[in-house]
Parts: sequence; C-alpha cells; structure tokens
Amino acid sequence: MIRLGIIGYGNLGRGVELAASKADDMELVAVFTRRDPATVKLHTEGIPVLKIDEVADWKDKIDVMILCGGSATDLPTQTPEFAKMFNVVDSFDTHARIPEHFENVDRSAKDAGKVAVISCGWDPGLFSLARVYGNAILPDGNDYTFWGKGVSQGHSDACRRVEGVLDARQYTIPVQSALDAVRSGANPELTTRQKHTREVFVVAEEGADKAKIEETIKNMPNYFSDYDTTVHFITAEEMKANHSGLAHGGFVFRTGKTGWEGEHKHVIEYRLTLDSNPEFTTSVLVAVARAAYRMSAEGQKGCKTILDIPPAYLSALDGAELRKRLL
Repeated sequence: MIRLGIIGYGNLGRGVELAASKADDMELVAVFTRRDPATVKLHTEGIPVLKIDEVADWKDKIDVMILCGGSATDLPTQTPEFAKMFNVVDSFDTHARIPEHFENVDRSAKDAGKVAVISCGWDPGLFSLARVYGNAILPDGNDYTFWGKGVSQGHSDACRRVEGVLDARQYTIPVQSALDAVRSGANPELTTRQKHTREVFVVAEEGADKAKIEETIKNMPNYFSDYDTTVHFITAEEMKANHSGLAHGGFVFRTGKTGWEGEHKHVIEYRLTLDSNPEFTTSVLVAVARAAYRMSAEGQKGCKTILDIPPAYLSALDGAELRKRLL
C-alpha cells in the first residue's frame, strides 16, 4: 500500500481523501492543517489530523505527501520545503511561474533524494499532455486552449487573498466566436484577451474600499491583467445561494496541415466537462502520487512534471492488464 499524507484540508484536501478511498493500492495515513485540528472533521474515521508543524515526525511514515494549498502564496514555499522530507505532488497552476517553481523544487528534491511532481491537475496536467501530443503529431499547426465556463480555484483563491475580501468566486468564460473559429479549422490569430473573459463575484468586508479591491483584482499579474475582467460585489447570502458550485472544464485544440502542399487540414480537440473541479483535480493528483512512488522506488530524484511520467505509471493496472484492456 502506498501511504499518502495531505497538507491542507480545503476543497482539494477533501478531494484527495475521496480519491484515495477509491484506490485499492493506497491508504491515507495523516492530514496536516494550519487550523486547529480539533475543528477539522474528515469523512474517513481513524485518520489523524495534526498541526502542520508536526509534519517532520512523519518523515518515515508517508510515501507521498500531496500538497493542497493555493498557488498564489502557499505552494511556492511549501513544495520546496516539504520536498526536503517527502516525495511530494502539487497542483501549482500559475503557468508563467512554472519554470521558476520547477527550479526551486528541483534543488530541494535532489538534495533530499526525493521525487517531487509539480503542476498536476487538468491544466496544467492533462491539458499539457494534450498539447504535447498535438505538437508532436502535427508540427505544422497551431495550439489553442480554452477554459470554462467554470470556477477557477486558483484565481478565486488569489482574489480571496486581496485585502478587504471575505470570499470570492472567479468564472473563466470562453469567447464563443473565438471557439467557433478554431473548431472550424480557420486557424485564427487570437490574443489572450480575445479568447476569454473573466467574471469575479466578491463578498467584501464591511467598510472595505471596493474600488481598491476591484482595481487590485483587475491588475493582478498572471491572473487578470491580460483579460477583460468584470468584478461584482454581492452579499454572503448571494454567494452561498448562487455561487457554491465548482463546475469547470475546457478545450485543447491542435490544428494543423499535412500533405506536400499543406492541402489536408486536421483538428484535434480534447475536452473536459467537470461537475467538480476540485474532485477531478485531486483524482489526477492521486494518480500522479502513484507514479511519484514508483519513480522514487526506482531511485529517481528531483522535480518532475506530468510530461516526465510514463502513462503506465499512473495506473493501478499492471502492464499485461493495460495492454489487454486499454491499448
């Protein structure tokens, strides 16, 4: 059995607990939190909930630690720190900062002889694989990625960390005309702003400067500054009634041409439609934890991404079963 630990018990932490319960080769052995452990109620009985400063006591009791913090401020420090003690998996999703995050984590993991797999989920993650496959198969072509309509956990978390914000939900919305043009094989040239809009619903603290909150969100680099963003201020009651769901999804396209004169057009489309963004994301994290365990057992070390993982390492099935059932 692969022994898993969780750091952070929000939407992602609860999703990891659920996904681990469905894996016959895994067991969840501990959850670590910054909150008072007495206030954290797991769905599964018998699993200890501990303070995060007790994590070092579990160095030899956990095979893979899954980090469930946010990309804005948690994972940039947590992943390199915990990679000094454990094989780790995270869902860091600030695309522009992945190279920097990789370098920081790689140093820690190599020094400790651990495997750290970063930026796993559906994007980055499964969508990354779709982009690599598309580029390899159709080198004469174009990439397009659309997200939504749906709630982005990372962007919502970034908004909640703005001073004066009590709660926030951020919806990423594809521009339909751009989506239609890509699907038709027209190969349009599209800017970031032309592909998506963003809509944010905010519950502000009483007396907070709403104009400052809106300005801070709209100008946030790597999150909102390159998009047309609308910010709505609503009550906590409205948030609970109208924005409690966590559905998401998106599309990856690779359009390309083959033939001596480029006369044959092709469109690869990969689509996800998700009722629960965190539950799907953490299902990916748990599969990747299996791969991290296997790579570590082989003596590998350092930082990896999903692009470095052989597909068979993600599956609980052995090679013979994979060839029989899925090849």
